[in-house]
Amino acid sequence: MYFKVNIMTDKVSDDLAHIRSMMERSSRFISLSGLSGIGAGATGIVGAFFAHKIIEKSTGTINGYYNDKTVYELIFVALVTLIVALFFGTFFTVRKSKKLGLSIWTSTTKKTLIQLSIPLVVGGVFCLALIKYEFFGLIAGTTLIFYGLALLNAEKYVFSDIKYLGLLEIFLGCISLFWIGKGLLFWTIGFGFLHIIYGIILYRKYK
Repeated sequence: MYFKVNIMTDKVSDDLAHIRSMMERSSRFISLSGLSGIGAGATGIVGAFFAHKIIEKSTGTINGYYNDKTVYELIFVALVTLIVALFFGTFFTVRKSKKLGLSIWTSTTKKTLIQLSIPLVVGGVFCLALIKYEFFGLIAGTTLIFYGLALLNAEKYVFSDIKYLGLLEIFLGCISLFWIGKGLLFWTIGFGFLHIIYGIILYRKYK
């Protein structure tokens, strides 16, 4: 009798674990790979390196601001960095989905993208306004803050660990707003090193 009870208890425990696993798969975007964070971080550091070189060779500033050529070159580097980072994120996420036998395009994926997109789009529009009115010193901090808000907004659909990355990005962004001239440094830390550290933690925890 005791043996049968143990068998039934084990079966119930297994069933509950299976149910929890199914709920986790259906409610969270678990295909997010730690390698995506590492790739994005490495891309951010390389992009910051090229941005630093552009600023170094700049012919100077006009009325305290970078000249138009320098600004356009920095915007180009930022766009290329974003595209490459998105490529790494998509590549490693799709690869993990195939490895786990999961569909990449689900209702959870759509919800995650929507929650991420809202703060990012608003932040992008705000940054365009900063560029138009030549408030270049605030751009780095602004991008970090809105990116952090996007991560917090999407936290309920991905690994909960992402909220800590979001909070750190917001914290760095807020400091950067009051340390004009050091934006590239904070940008490198936030989009580079923090991403790599987060990616390593995510990879080791959920590999």
